[in-house]
Amino acid sequence: QLQACGGGLVQAGGSLRLSCAASGRFIRTTSNNGMGWFRRAPGQAREFVASTNWRGVSSNYADSAKGRFTISRDFAKNTVYLQMNSLKPEDTAVYYCAVARSSGSASNAEDYQYWGQGTLVTVSS
Repeated sequence: QLQACGGGLVQAGGSLRLSCAASGRFIRTTSNNGMGWFRRAPGQAREFVASTNWRGVSSNYADSAKGRFTISRDFAKNTVYLQMNSLKPEDTAVYYCAVARSSGSASNAEDYQYWGQGTLVTVSS
């Protein structure tokens, strides 16, 4: 299971940290594969936010996330995080974590094999 949490309501300029914890059969897979975060805003298509490779030393960010969001992983806790700072109303979306098919930091949804349930982030102006 991939359990994402940490969403909520925050004012513009605020911060949130999303977490995605792997359990059961996902623990081994997440340890050897890249991990990513995607989001889907109301009425819009799913879009890439950030990803990290299996070792957590290489990351990839969408232009909208660069300089504001940071992806990281804690292997001891089998968890990947998304630290989001300077949030904007346009960041409002359901955020999903996902396990990549490979060890790299992919940015295409097609390169991901497992998806967690989403966590809602709402940024008020």
